Parts: sequence; structure tokens; C-alpha cells
Amino acid sequence: MQFGIFSVSDVTTDPTTGRTPTEAERIQAMVRIALKAEEVGLDVFATGEHHNPPFVASSPTTMLGFIAAQTKDLILSTSTTLITTNDPVKIAEDFAMLQHLAGGRVDVMMGRGNTGPVYPWFGQDIRQGIPLAIENYALLRRLWREDVVDWEGKFRTPLQSFTATPRPLDGVAPFVWHGSIRSPEIAEQAAYYGDGFFHNNIFWPAEHTKRMVRLYRQRYEHYGHGKADQAVVGLGGQVFMRKNSQDAVREFRPYFDNAPVYGGGPSLEDFSQATPLTVGSPQQVVDRTLSFRENVGDYQRQLFLMDHAGLPLKTVLEQLDILGEEVVPVLREEFAKLKPAHVPDAPTHQSLLAAKQQEEQKQEVAK
Repeated sequence: MQFGIFSVSDVTTDPTTGRTPTEAERIQAMVRIALKAEEVGLDVFATGEHHNPPFVASSPTTMLGFIAAQTKDLILSTSTTLITTNDPVKIAEDFAMLQHLAGGRVDVMMGRGNTGPVYPWFGQDIRQGIPLAIENYALLRRLWREDVVDWEGKFRTPLQSFTATPRPLDGVAPFVWHGSIRSPEIAEQAAYYGDGFFHNNIFWPAEHTKRMVRLYRQRYEHYGHGKADQAVVGLGGQVFMRKNSQDAVREFRPYFDNAPVYGGGPSLEDFSQATPLTVGSPQQVVDRTLSFRENVGDYQRQLFLMDHAGLPLKTVLEQLDILGEEVVPVLREEFAKLKPAHVPDAPTHQSLLAAKQQEEQKQEVAK
């Protein structure tokens, strides 16, 4: 089981002080948060991709490459790479380069994002969102797996005898998660290729998450990649913790009430009841997170959103200390006890390389 954090990179005014960080401060804060994640023993740091204020993560591979140079074990990922508006050729080359720089500690989460205006900014039509996601990813897979590609599709110019450079590290493409909140077509796409499916369930009730993951698992088995319970699933979550749950609620409430994404909507209590948001003690976070398994089965990756809504860096780092010291060790132990032996771990570069070498040996013997 992999545990980590993801950032949406929002630049939000702290409602308790009225201060808004500069873009430079927010970018440096994200780097500091990633380094802290490794320091406290987390496995993954992931960043979103946005091209509009109030977000600053417009170039995820630049940030992840900078973080790679300062870390040793942390898996570097995106929590959204816009497969719809990015050129698949650029994605293929950027992430292969990042693989080499990070020694393979890289995976990628494909998504369509949640900002409609981004489509025309990059010359695309939002009404073609699903077809773009399907066609662009099909090309991306070929660019990573074939040394020379001839290709023609609907949404970009054809390719003739094209080779993406650099080639993926060790001939192994980064592992891909397909992130979606509401689109069954994306769950189907993940299942078709045998990739991972990440349900960022931070705004949705458990029953919706359960249905989406169940669909992915059923279709994963349908396509012959393994049993349904062997499919690779990741979940998002939101937490805010203090030793005393009342202190956590009191401290977090002004951030919740004024956050751009849910300020002015349901109350903190109603939102916490309807979604995975957990504001309380470390034990409450442990109990709530363990309960996710009841809805989605055994899963491989849990990422938490912690640095949003204007929370100051000092507070976020305190949260990471609590997560690393009091929450994740318990979750590792408890999830490990529950997971059957036939359910795989989350793929890594090392495990994918080992599988590739094993397949090559089988083919050699067969000759």
C-alpha cells in the first residue's frame, strides 16, 4: 500500500490573517511539502496541472524534476496530466526525461481536469473531451512502447517514422493511473489497458465511488488482466488533524468556509458526513481511511489533500508530521493484515522492469 499526498497548487488567501502568498512563495512551499513527505516516510508526492489562476502548477514535470534532485525514495507523480489538451508527443518525452532524472521514481495520472476554458486555450473543443482522452492516450502508449511510430488520427497532425526521445528508462514506460471523478468511459479506458484507476473521491459520496471502482474492476477482469480484486485502484482523501478533534474542527472551519472550492456550500459537518473529508483526531483519520476498503475492496494507493484552502505552510508541515508519525504506520499495518496474498502491490519501475525481464526470458526459452 502506497501512501502520499497530492497538491492542487491553489494560491488562496488565509482567511485567519487575510494574507495571500505570492506565486513564488506557493511554489517553494510545494517543494518544501514534497521534501517533508519523504522525511516523514510517505511514498508519493503528486501535483496537479492547471493553467489558470489561482493555481500555479502549470508545468508538473519541471517541479517534479526539481524535487527528484533533492529526494531519494519518493515516487513522483501527477494528480492530473491533461491528456486532452497536452500533445501526447510532449507528454511522452517529458515523462521519459523525468524518468531518467529520477531513476525511475515516476508515474503519471491522466485526466481531463475540471477547468472548461483550458480547451480553447490549447486549441481544443471541450465537447470532444472523451474522444481526445481516448485517442491521445492510445498514441501516447505507442510512443512509449514503439521505437518508430507511424500514426494518423483526428486531433493532431500525422506522424511518419517518428521516434520520441529519450526512450523510457530501461525500456519501461511509466505506470499510468487514469484519474476520474464521474466518467465511466475513463474507468473503461483504464480497464482496457490494464492500467490503474484513481478515483479522486474528495467531493463525492461513498456510493458513487463504490460504483465507479466496481465498474473498473469488472471491466479489468473482462479484458483478461486478472481477477477483479487484482485491479490497481487508488483513492484520494482530505484530512485535517489535531490531537483533540474539537480543536481540529475549530481550527479548520474558517479555511473550509472560505475555500474557493466549497466555501458557501454545505456545512463542514454535512460535507464531512457525505464525503471522505475527515477533520478530527489521528485515530478518526485512521478509522475513516480503513473504512474505504469496505466500499472499494483492497486498493494500492491512498493520497491525501492537505495543502489547500489557504492553510499556511507551517500548519501543513505539522499535519505531515502527524500523518507520518501517528496515522500512516497504523494504516500500513492494518491494511497489510487485511490484504489477501493474490492482490498485487502498486506497480513501481522496479516491479515493471522485473516483469519485462521475466517475459523476455520466457520468449527466449520459447525460441
